[in-house]
Amino acid sequence: MPIILDHQLREHIPHNSIEFPITYFHDELFSLPDWAGPLHWHPDFEIATAECGVLDYQVGGQHIILEAGDSIFVNGNMLHGIKQLSGDVPDPMPNIVFSGALIASETSTIYQKYIQPIAGCDSLPFVVFRHSDSYHSEINCLIKDTYKQLAEKKACYELAVQRNISCIFDFISRNFVDLPKAEATRIQINNQIRLQKMLTYIYENYAEPVTLEDLAKAADISRSEAGRCFHTYMGCSPIEALIQYRLQMAHRLLSEGTQTLQQISYACGFHSVNYFSRQFKKRFGYAPSQSCDVGK
Repeated sequence: MPIILDHQLREHIPHNSIEFPITYFHDELFSLPDWAGPLHWHPDFEIATAECGVLDYQVGGQHIILEAGDSIFVNGNMLHGIKQLSGDVPDPMPNIVFSGALIASETSTIYQKYIQPIAGCDSLPFVVFRHSDSYHSEINCLIKDTYKQLAEKKACYELAVQRNISCIFDFISRNFVDLPKAEATRIQINNQIRLQKMLTYIYENYAEPVTLEDLAKAADISRSEAGRCFHTYMGCSPIEALIQYRLQMAHRLLSEGTQTLQQISYACGFHSVNYFSRQFKKRFGYAPSQSCDVGK
């Protein structure tokens, strides 16, 4: 059974238009602390590529190591996050997020026959295309060309992009039976939904006081079960995850340089500048006042 989530639990991807539902991202890691992005999810498919570094691409509870030239296809509604493991500079990590409607209307035979079976298969959370596997060379070329088309936007680029994505789904459909599967149990599916509910609560309320009880209630589970969910997927406690997210938001505000330390501290849920500064230095290795020229 596929994971079904309420609209409020999905990350919103601002596609340029409903008529061409695909968005191209590039250099996202550059602005993220430690070159790592938090766990998130969206109903659309995602394809990402490691260009020059080694990336740890987490999908659900699994960690997939991508070397330079490797690409990954992530199914819709899957929890996923990224962390760069090696490299002297942030990996550009080009990636696309797109709806299956890019290929064909959801009411069409093509969508029902070739897109829906993939989107509805919770035992296929991802597919990896290795640069060292000659069997994947054509797909990696299609992915690379898709990035180029979306970056340059030359005449008829939409047709080229749609053609490339169709060919990728053709490959996945033809090889569907032989692709490695990760059969998800009902418990695993429920735990992912619970974690998504608790993360949603953190993302929407991090600026306010948040307790373990609040997070557990958001998923209608006990505090001990909430702790198990976070440790399984994120390797930390719920409160540690909350603090990490607050610090990520603070890091972003500091980079903008438009608010004082006190303003940033309160905006991110820290009601003591001293405590905020200690946590920030513990997390990033330097004081927030050294991050940029913020007001005093």
